[in-house]
Amino acid sequence: MTAPASPDSVASPDPLAPPDSASLHTAPPPTASPETAAPHAVAPPDSEAPRRLRGVVPVVPTPFHPDESIDFESLGRVVDWIAGRGLGGLCLPAYGSEFYKLTESERHLAVAAAVEANAGRVPVVAQANHPSARAAADLARRYQEMGADAVSVAVPRQFAATDSDIVAYCGAVAAATSLPVMVQDFNPGGPTMGAEVIAELSGRNPNLEYVKLEDPMMLDKLLAIRAGPAGGRVGILEGWGGLYMLEGIRAGIDGIMPGAAVADLLDAVFAAASSGRWEQAHDLFGSLLPFVGFALGDFELFLWMEKRTLVRRGLIAAETVRSLSRSLSPAVRSHAEWLIDQVERVAADAFGLAW
Repeated sequence: MTAPASPDSVASPDPLAPPDSASLHTAPPPTASPETAAPHAVAPPDSEAPRRLRGVVPVVPTPFHPDESIDFESLGRVVDWIAGRGLGGLCLPAYGSEFYKLTESERHLAVAAAVEANAGRVPVVAQANHPSARAAADLARRYQEMGADAVSVAVPRQFAATDSDIVAYCGAVAAATSLPVMVQDFNPGGPTMGAEVIAELSGRNPNLEYVKLEDPMMLDKLLAIRAGPAGGRVGILEGWGGLYMLEGIRAGIDGIMPGAAVADLLDAVFAAASSGRWEQAHDLFGSLLPFVGFALGDFELFLWMEKRTLVRRGLIAAETVRSLSRSLSPAVRSHAEWLIDQVERVAADAFGLAW
């Protein structure tokens, strides 16, 4: 692909009871091959039914050539791979897309390329991150015009904003578009939105339909959201590589937003858990945890491991991470390669998915 022209689930009476599988994203058994896998619960492009975000909604990385220019051909292949497997949607340009290293023009081009390659098959979530509410709102409007299905925005965490400041910021973005809006709260080690703030955001902004949460120990927050006034109307997606997905599914999350590299494998875990096969979900997820946990030790390492895995899967041409990035020692790279070897092995042996 060449560069385009610039342009409800309700809480269970038992808060930790496994959710009713009918209310969640469904998928083929983990042993299904990509060729025989049935598509997930996403409306076809010509359907009038709303396309809810459910299941695995991977963040699309921004592939770069060795000279750090965007590789749009590789970007198109990743999008086509996600859509072709009927995953729950896709998102870009987010943190996992290195949005903070892209120019505004490059961000528009990436969204346009993804919309084109996707061709209406799964929901495209365009991330409108900017510390300025006015600029983020302009991005949201632009992405709606470009054909995105939803808009996401990350809460700016450059300084300690009050809850009322966050509500006003998110409200300004939501008011700029008629698309469903997702609010991401990514603030490692710092404060995040509580259930009360999420309920206020949802109450004030009818199109604020989703939140993406990344906190460790989020279980109590998830239960509080589901038990509160926003519980039946706000979709919850868990980020942070899918690390907290098992407790999240028990608490009623709608999906996860990991990276793209092992999204199909995490989708099999999600399918097993959502259909009540908890021991299978536990064992499958456990086989991926060394890879997921090591990658999340440093965000720039995560970016490189995502891209290196996608190179080995034949989906992108180079594992280039745009500078400024973190230099990885030979020992770190060697261990990462070994972990990818293990993921490739378990993909075939445990998941029935050959690379």
